[in-house]
This record gives sequence, C-alpha cells and structure tokens, in this order.
Amino acid sequence: MTRTDPSASSGPSRTAPTAAPESTGQRRVSGQVRIVGTGLLGASIGLALRQQGVDVVLDDASPAALALAADYGAGRLASDGDRPGLVVVAVPPDVTASVVARELDAHPDAVVTDVSSVKAGPLAALRQRGADVSRYVGSHPMAGRERSGAIAARADLFIGRPWVIAGHDGITHQRAVAVEDLALDLGATVVEMDVDTHDEAVALVSHAPQLVSTLMASQLRNAPDTSLGLAGGGVRDVTRVAASDPGLWVQILGANAPRIRPVLEAFRAELDAVIAALAEPAAPGAPRTIAGAMAAGNLGVARLPGKHGTTRRYSQVVVLIDDQPGQLACLLTEIGQIGVNLEDLRLEHSPGAPIGIVEVSVVPEEEQRLLDELERRGWRIAAAWA
Repeated sequence: MTRTDPSASSGPSRTAPTAAPESTGQRRVSGQVRIVGTGLLGASIGLALRQQGVDVVLDDASPAALALAADYGAGRLASDGDRPGLVVVAVPPDVTASVVARELDAHPDAVVTDVSSVKAGPLAALRQRGADVSRYVGSHPMAGRERSGAIAARADLFIGRPWVIAGHDGITHQRAVAVEDLALDLGATVVEMDVDTHDEAVALVSHAPQLVSTLMASQLRNAPDTSLGLAGGGVRDVTRVAASDPGLWVQILGANAPRIRPVLEAFRAELDAVIAALAEPAAPGAPRTIAGAMAAGNLGVARLPGKHGTTRRYSQVVVLIDDQPGQLACLLTEIGQIGVNLEDLRLEHSPGAPIGIVEVSVVPEEEQRLLDELERRGWRIAAAWA
C-alpha cells in the first residue's frame, strides 16, 4: 500500500469531525458492511454505522451473542442476497486469520479488515495460507472498555480515538481507503503504521501496562480491609485496567509475546535496582538510584500526549464538594462563569466521608485566578499544585 513513511512510529493522521456524521450525505462509507464478531468492538461499530443509515449485516459463531447484538440495533442477520463492500472481522486474536481468510473467500468483491490488537501475526498467517491479501488490510481502533459484549457496546466508543491502519505492500491505497473511511465515519483519528511498528507500539503502551496493572492489583487480594480503606487515586489509577477479561488477554499477550518481553525485561531491571536500593536506603548510592528512577518516570510521563495531542503540562486545583445532587454541575458552571477553560477533570470519593474530591486541570497561568475566584464564591479548596 502506498503510504508516506509507513515505518515511522506514528504515521500521518487524518482526523474526523468531533462527532461522527449523522446524515447519509455526510458519510464516507458506501454500500453494505458485514461485521463478523458481535462483542464490544463489533457491536459498537455496528451501532455507529446504523446511526448513519448503513446497511449492517451481523455474523457470530455464537447464536446468542448474534441475537443480542441484533436486538440492541447493531445490525441485521445475514441473508442470501447480501453483497458487502467491506467486511470487519472482530473476533479473538487466535482465530482472526482463519476468519479473515474465510471472509476473503466468501466475499470476493469485498475489502476485509480486522480489529485485532495484534497485526503482524494475522498478516503472516494469511500470506502463508495463500490468501488474497490485496483485499485485506489490518486495523486497530485504540478504544475499549473494561466491560465486554454487545451489552457494553456504544456508538460513540471511537470518537476522538486513534485508529491504526496497518498497511502492507500487497494492497493499494484505493482499496485500503475503505477502512480509513470507516474509521473517519466513526469519529476516529486515522494513524498509519506498518504491522511491526504497530505491534511494538502496543506492546509498550498497552500490553505491558496491562500486565503491570494486573500484577499490582494482585497484591491487593489478601490486603487487610483497613489498608484498602486508605486507597486513593494512586492505586486506583495504577490498577484501573486490571479488571479486564483474562481469557481475551491470554490470547493478546501470547500473540504479541516477542515484543512484550523486552519491555517487561527492561522494567524488571529498573525494578530490581530499586528493590536493591530499598534494602539499605541510606547506603551510598541508594538515594541516587531511587531519585533517578523517580526522575526517569517524570521524564516518561511528560512525553505522553495530552489534550489535542500536545505535551503541555497543566496545574491541578482540588476542590471538595458535598456528595449531593447538583454539586458537581454547580462547580463546573461556576468555573465556566469565571471564564477559565477546564482542560481535564478527575472525580474521587473520600472514604468514610460524604464529600467528593474534584481535581480540575487548568493552564498554569489561570491557576491563581481560579483559586481566588472559587474561594471568593465559597468553595473549599483542598490543594493546588503545578
């Protein structure tokens, strides 16, 4: 597929409008779309396309899952006269290649994509099978939820999220654009990568973090209730994704194991150094090791893109609100009246107290003005820091 620098770690992107188009005249996808696999991603794609008037045909190995997705409005059951122009395979990684191959054979006029989180393996397996990869291009929407299945599906799941198109030399841009159009119609931002670069990237930013989160959460299994009662934003942030489906993640991790291992080995090396330093924290070199690890973490998190893809840092103002209806809405309304733009927000509840802790992020130059105005209006400020 002809692309600009497909080997770059983050290729050029095309951004959809802030919301997916609703009218038939605005949408890019034309013709019928077939979705194989009616879990969270497949059903969410179906819901979004149906909102735009696309004829969506559903298929699933599980009759119950298929019926549920159809009942939720993600599409209709297949019929003999179906002629899809685009097929989306949304099945577990271990069967992705075989299902894609089947769909390529069954629909010789269709472009086929999959939304598996690993891209190199399916492409290699399809080539080994002799499949017609001139009509196949892998893709990966970087979106999801801790819950699974059609019951958790949302038509707005992909809005504003990256959607990787993993091109290869066997498909032309003219054919692959059908998958780009799908992503853009669903409100996603298209990012172009080759399959190896994609798999290395998700190993670092998704697969290894999942394991780190899971292993940290496992330490809480036998913790005393008194300890868990002290849990705040730190442990909740680190363990948020630990509630993910084990069965699915066994497949994902196995499929991308060669790229995940180096990330975890580097993590282990730094962790071992910190553990050794903590054995004698006052020994020469130990404070420097610990400080160095913290500083390296600061540098790493500072590189994460924030709002609109920028790396700009914000100041946080923490406000205490009563745990009563309308309090959060009132706070946000007054921030708007003050004229300060809210860059981000995090809400946490205080254990054992009927209050909420609202952390709002603003640009540093507006921090003091927001503090002064909120205090003048009677809000309780818990903390503020840059």
